[in-house]
Amino acid sequence: MVVTTMGVPDETGADPYGPADPCGDPFLRTRFAIPTLPVTYLRRDRLLGHLDLAPAAPLTVVGGAAGAGKTLLVADWAATRRTPVAWLTAQMADKGRGTFWAYLLQALRLAGVTLSAEVGLPAEAGRVDDALLTRLAAELSARQAPVTAVIDEYDRVTDPEIADQLEFVLRHADTGVRLVLVTRTEPLLPLHRYRAAGAVTEIRNDELAFTPEEAGDLLALHGMRLPPDEIGALLARTRGWAAGLRLSALAAQGERDPRSYLKEFEADRTTIGDYLIAEVLRRQRAEPQDLLLRISVLDRFCPALADALTGRADAELILTALHRENAFVEDLGHSWFRLHPLFREILRAHLRARHPGLETELHRRAAAWLRRHGPLVETLEHAAAAGDWAAAAGALVGDLALGELLAGPRAEPLAALFAAMGPEPRTPATDLVRAARALSLGDLDRGLPHLERATRQLEGATNRATQEPNGLAREPRQEQPEPAETAAARLGCALLHVLAARLTGSPARAEAAARRAEELKQEVPGRLLDRHPELTALLRAHLGAARLWAGRFTEARAVLTAVTDHGRTTPMASAQVRAPEPVSPVRTRTPVAPGRPSTAQIREECLAHLALLDHLDGRPGRAERKALAALAAADHTDPSTFPGTGPATLVLAAVATDRDELDRAEALLDAPPDAADARPPVRDPAAQALHALVTARLLLARGDTEGALEAADRTVVAGEPSPWAEAHAALVAAGAHLADGRPELAVKLLTELPGEDPLCLVGAAQAELAAGRPAHALDLLDRIRPQHTPGPLIAVRSALVEAELAGVEGDREARRRLVAQALREARRDRLRRPFKETGPWLRPLLATPALRSLAEGWLLPGACSPDGTAAVPEPPPMIEELSGRERDVLVRLAEMMSTEEIAADLFVSVNTVKTHLKSAYRKLGVNRRHDAVHRARELGLL
Repeated sequence: MVVTTMGVPDETGADPYGPADPCGDPFLRTRFAIPTLPVTYLRRDRLLGHLDLAPAAPLTVVGGAAGAGKTLLVADWAATRRTPVAWLTAQMADKGRGTFWAYLLQALRLAGVTLSAEVGLPAEAGRVDDALLTRLAAELSARQAPVTAVIDEYDRVTDPEIADQLEFVLRHADTGVRLVLVTRTEPLLPLHRYRAAGAVTEIRNDELAFTPEEAGDLLALHGMRLPPDEIGALLARTRGWAAGLRLSALAAQGERDPRSYLKEFEADRTTIGDYLIAEVLRRQRAEPQDLLLRISVLDRFCPALADALTGRADAELILTALHRENAFVEDLGHSWFRLHPLFREILRAHLRARHPGLETELHRRAAAWLRRHGPLVETLEHAAAAGDWAAAAGALVGDLALGELLAGPRAEPLAALFAAMGPEPRTPATDLVRAARALSLGDLDRGLPHLERATRQLEGATNRATQEPNGLAREPRQEQPEPAETAAARLGCALLHVLAARLTGSPARAEAAARRAEELKQEVPGRLLDRHPELTALLRAHLGAARLWAGRFTEARAVLTAVTDHGRTTPMASAQVRAPEPVSPVRTRTPVAPGRPSTAQIREECLAHLALLDHLDGRPGRAERKALAALAAADHTDPSTFPGTGPATLVLAAVATDRDELDRAEALLDAPPDAADARPPVRDPAAQALHALVTARLLLARGDTEGALEAADRTVVAGEPSPWAEAHAALVAAGAHLADGRPELAVKLLTELPGEDPLCLVGAAQAELAAGRPAHALDLLDRIRPQHTPGPLIAVRSALVEAELAGVEGDREARRRLVAQALREARRDRLRRPFKETGPWLRPLLATPALRSLAEGWLLPGACSPDGTAAVPEPPPMIEELSGRERDVLVRLAEMMSTEEIAADLFVSVNTVKTHLKSAYRKLGVNRRHDAVHRARELGLL
């Protein structure tokens, strides 16, 4: 029966005078009403434009989670259409096929679509005649202007027969109808056919998510204007979910501090929580609800991991279904999923309320499963959350990742994680972790007892693997650690012994521990060594530092260079080459910092120690270049930050002292201790000795001989004395005695030193000359072994002493020639200090025409121009030429523009500007903005 006269609906929404459904009940008019848009609705033109493509295809699917904004989007679009729009909310789909079709036909008629009496209405609620569908399709196909039919809540259509019938009408209606389905789930239609034919327009969850601009506009409609970073944080938490943004904005309107509320609100205590519980969680059966609650402790999960938490084996089916239903389960690919952040917060709150104490057990189960199959970082997080520190430490040590606590991009996060570990439990693994944390800070008093206790337990653990203080088990109930884990623990222990020996200044112990480490590496699976190149790099770095302290420069340089040249991927040369074992895709570790490998920090420290070796070898130019390279590689977050007092900065201070740039040297020594370069252990004896020596040399250059003697005499606690540290301390003390007119004390200090350091021999020769014993001075100069070409600093000082000696002997030509030789050698590296420390005989010699040209332009007030005025210092050369973009940045730097202003002016990112600045600093040999501009002007670049 078809009645075309429409009555007025009563308060229930039914039309008492209109047509009735197959059961004889009147149609509910609310099922045909296009929803009214709220006052704070934000029109999104990009999505409306996408929907405008609908007329080009017979089918449009708008699918997304509850509250994704699907219905309001289509309602906004439908209200602007010039062609008829039939709207049906399919809440009656479960009442039978006949009822569904009766409502759809009524929606078409209400939209102005004239249907003949032959089409009719279904006679029964549970079925519909094929003839009705055929006549309907025929009449729609005959229309000149297509009608748009919107079916909202299409996910309620669960009868495959209804879907087949709808697809039949759509296919045979041709261009007479455009069907728009609004659904939470994948619709029951053969979408693959429409996709293959290009006959479907789709808008999914990702496209429905609000962009930062849209989120800002939506908040503005609610009276709030947030900066981009706060909008970004809110979007990260809501994933751009429309209902989440709207509900949080509405809630914030009632708060005194809306911005703080949006940053800190607890989702489970808001209407967002009520919405998700009602619209998502309670719509699920008992098993999916239980699964969702349990996996809420996970950041991401796969079916096998979810099964480990539930104790069942149905997770794969449930997760796949939840994802298809857009039930806030996001597919990450490769069978991995994650929960929407807000949904996860709410589920975790319900888990704690429904099952007190279960969360800890779930974390423990997750850690146990991940220890076998997943990434280490997630294993550690869950073990820590469960308070199972034995398992956490066992996982770290057993994975051969102990080195990550000492260096690399994960050192700080790991240190923060294990900071919560108390004095218990006492296992070899936990003691190794405690020792590593303490030694990384140079705290020997706390670190060594833990290391010794772990060593004793590991040495006696071979036949006691099932006893509890072994502690390398992945979980408390596991009886015995795997052999690979035990070998990894012993290798990690050997690494810490090398580090401890370095920090205590015990090179012999470091060598023994390094040999033990090489033996243990043969017992460790190759896959672990390949996965943790930082361990090999750390062994080399600490061994190289220990050899440097021992004065074995050639061997130290070899092992340190091996790190800087090959530390990224190559295992130690003495290690046996193994074929990597197959690793499952789940086990593959994600990069911790793109472009920043785990050995980068270790390589930077090795570069700094190589710079120190060059400095001790008397090669300041090479030392400076390596030190600057180490600082540049450190990748400071702010290139304008002044470097801290690490080895690289100390080397730069030493070079500045050699150049008589005393203010710069002092500034480098006084740099903030918390800056980026202050990374090496605070009790590293080499760094301590270098700091004391540079301080003493600076005080001596300032004329403070008493302060220089005190600084040079500072005790560096070490198991074995360092020959170079003692020699250079004696050299500074001798210089102070010479300055105070005590040459005999200077000679005594330098000639009683073991070994024959070239600089000390030159210093002793200078002292012998001051004492009036030129023959002794000549003997000392002859003892300088010409084993290799001396560094510029040694060559300059030696030539000046020889020149003074020639003057004593009356050989003026030889004296002039030797001074000229010293000037030519010093000019390249701008070594001014040796000339300042030479006696008064040099000044008139430099004023002679023959030598003046060699001294002009770079030697500070010791060289004079023909009119008697001080020469203008020559700007130091650049390491390499600046690029065009680096020049552009410098020009704007000189105009006092900030980094952000430069980025905006050049239309590049702030990070790009910082990269150009860092490169320019390195090439100009500076560390600060002011110095960069000054140096660029000296070089004529500005």
